[in-house]
Amino acid sequence: MARTPAIMLQGTGSDVGKSLLVAGLCRLFADRGLRVRPFKPQNMSNNAAVASIPGTGLFGEIGRAQWLQALACRVAPTVDMNPVLLKPQSETGSQIVLSGKVAGAAKGREYQALKARFLDTVLQSFERLSAGADLVIVEGAGSPAEINLRRNDIANMGFATAASVPVVLVGDIDRGGVIASLVGTHAILDAPDRAMIKGFLINRFRGDVSLFDDGIEAIRHHTGWPSLGVVPYLAAASRLPAEDSVALERPFAANATAAKLKVAVPVIGRIANFDDLDPLKAEPDVAVSFIRPGERLPQDAELLVLPGSKSTIGDLAVLRANGWDHDISAHVARGGHVVGLCGGYQMLGRVVRDPEGLEGEEREAQGLCLLDVETVMRPEKTVRPSSARTPDGLPLEGYEIHLGKTVGPDCARPVAILDGEPDGATSPDGRVCGTYLHGLFGADGFRRKFLERYGITSGETGYGQSVEEALDAIAAQLEEVVDVEMLLKIARRR
Repeated sequence: MARTPAIMLQGTGSDVGKSLLVAGLCRLFADRGLRVRPFKPQNMSNNAAVASIPGTGLFGEIGRAQWLQALACRVAPTVDMNPVLLKPQSETGSQIVLSGKVAGAAKGREYQALKARFLDTVLQSFERLSAGADLVIVEGAGSPAEINLRRNDIANMGFATAASVPVVLVGDIDRGGVIASLVGTHAILDAPDRAMIKGFLINRFRGDVSLFDDGIEAIRHHTGWPSLGVVPYLAAASRLPAEDSVALERPFAANATAAKLKVAVPVIGRIANFDDLDPLKAEPDVAVSFIRPGERLPQDAELLVLPGSKSTIGDLAVLRANGWDHDISAHVARGGHVVGLCGGYQMLGRVVRDPEGLEGEEREAQGLCLLDVETVMRPEKTVRPSSARTPDGLPLEGYEIHLGKTVGPDCARPVAILDGEPDGATSPDGRVCGTYLHGLFGADGFRRKFLERYGITSGETGYGQSVEEALDAIAAQLEEVVDVEMLLKIARRR
């Protein structure tokens, strides 16, 4: 039986731009009329999205990057696009989400022994996805050069060899040392893995590409791999959701001085779904700054946003260790506003209880006491897209991924109506609020009304439209610089 054409992009390291390239190629081939599907065997990220579980009518979790790649393909996301998702919840351990559902937790060494059991699940998901596709574009994780992790690997060469999917290796020239990273990967791989690589891509090039001609030739000489293109720095990428917290390494807003509204977001230890802030970041008169541990929350910020968290009680401890609890209290005393999203909402209450230790060893913590509510963690996890509106009727679009139930007097003033039920809470003076709805600021009508209180008129372009235009722009650039026909030829030779 002929196999569905497929190709896998692996990287010389993390954050070399694999996710973005896969998204751009997905849109490119979708525009050519192909049924394209994205696939990532294993992802590690607390930025999760809701996706359907095929044949069940239920929903599960995948990485946000695969959600974006599905959007690029113009198809609805399914859990088969990312069968293994690891959600870090401590310095040494992660929650394991298998085929969209929580399947336990493990520390790093434990997981290395466990992951071999997941290969069958990964391959089954890949086969189901392939059955309805003309082309599958696979994204690796980290780098195949991490040969210490090669045994039982399911994320890179372990998957590629098991599924017979040819590989293109991506190197990031913006980081420096791209020749050494590509040639070094060739040198360190064993012969069967090396044979899986059919070419390379250079990513994030700035300037005159011809100046790197000798570099391309050097890589070819030392590896025997052909170049499939040199991709420039893609400016449109700034309009797309970031994959994971690596993006927070560059936290400060470039427009902070001139912005009418300054928003500060503390980077808590297990920050999750921080792309909730992207629609605000896209507003030209809004400056969103992510504040790193060891820094104080700026006193000139009119709005503080507490983001989602994979470990609410643990991140309350992080807030206090950095003195951010005092900064937040002072901010409110000065008349500032605070919005809490999901785990951030839970932190705003009086207390958070985790009697079964679902998120960690600590079973209870005092909250920030800015909302008269309390939260109790429960084993049943809410994972679903939500049809929502504000209490005064503005449409909202988003999703829920959370443990816990939050109740209290301030819930009498909800932020949203989710599937007919009130959600969230607001303080009596209206300056502090929280909700479980992810994607709140992505609703254009709500965002415009929200910003009006700060004297800001939102742009005419909707956030969703901006993301679509960015995907189109990236696909058009890739069409110009990547040997697309060779990519297809490699994928079809599988």
